[in-house]
Amino acid sequence: MESDKIYMQRALQLAAKGSGFTAPNPMVGAVLVHEDRIIGEGWHHKYGGNHAEINCLNNVANVDRELIPQSTMYVTLEPCAHYGQTPPCATRLVAEKVKKVVIANTDPFEKVQGRGIEILKAGGVEVATGLLDNEGAWLNRRFFCFHQNKRPYIILKWAQTVNGFLAPADGSRFQIAGPASMELVHKWRTEESAIMVGTNTARSDNPELTARLWQGKQPLRIVLDRTLTLPSTNKLFNDKAPTWVINEVIDKEENGVKFIKINFGNSLIANLLNELFKEKKLSLIIEGGTQLLNSFITAGLWDEAHIFTGPQSLGSGIASPGHLINSQQIFETKIGEDRLNTFVNTNNPYKYQKGVPQ
Repeated sequence: MESDKIYMQRALQLAAKGSGFTAPNPMVGAVLVHEDRIIGEGWHHKYGGNHAEINCLNNVANVDRELIPQSTMYVTLEPCAHYGQTPPCATRLVAEKVKKVVIANTDPFEKVQGRGIEILKAGGVEVATGLLDNEGAWLNRRFFCFHQNKRPYIILKWAQTVNGFLAPADGSRFQIAGPASMELVHKWRTEESAIMVGTNTARSDNPELTARLWQGKQPLRIVLDRTLTLPSTNKLFNDKAPTWVINEVIDKEENGVKFIKINFGNSLIANLLNELFKEKKLSLIIEGGTQLLNSFITAGLWDEAHIFTGPQSLGSGIASPGHLINSQQIFETKIGEDRLNTFVNTNNPYKYQKGVPQ
């Protein structure tokens, strides 16, 4: 029914409110409906807090609580079946005698994977699945990629001149993106788990890699520094956010900086992604430079790319990354004087869905 889609779309809208706050949990929204009237809404606000279903049930007014056993809950992800930071949502729905639960996506997390649905059915709750499942998978693409591919969702991001250069030939800092674009980038940083640059970018640009222009959590900062040549005065070593230094020299941790020894051979990227997986980092932004970006592109290890093109031009310089293999453009817009193009990897099963919050 069309009304079912409307209620699930509302649940997806609610789920998106948790963007940047729920990882390593997914974003989830829930809507409780009785005879075409919404009597409760909820979403997962932050990691460690109540899940969407619980917030939805708690949102029901006292006068409507007697209607719960005759109501249908629309939830974007299968209710959990295990004890984690909170008790299982599936058992709470059974206890509340919710009549029916409509689910967009089953949960790929190994401790759920259909067990929540089993609990609901065993408790006499009618269950339907697959409603707007593509939209749900796109919204939670980071969570799905993490559990299905055992690695973070990888986002490439760079800014280039109108004639395709990232920086002057000497590698000196050259501001391309305008203030509105920079604010958007800082917003993105609050929504992702980690952010990474190479040695040359860290040395020439001395970036802080924090979200200074947007309120939210700070991502884990990662820098490649094979032989530990970066000066201790580099902004990446300040106390504004945790930092990993990937190197071939030493394993140690001091002053909030973690040095991780990894061989810089062909398995560097795979080993780094494995470290991030072990630390439950759902997503990773690669912010340059060209060599680092191209290493992920060549390996086919990217899921999404955001490319800003400014109005400036350079006579010569460091060229932007090469062709994005297996790419599909899904978005283009103007931000101030910049143009933003967004691409997805066509090998990524989580297909972009129009109308779903980014």
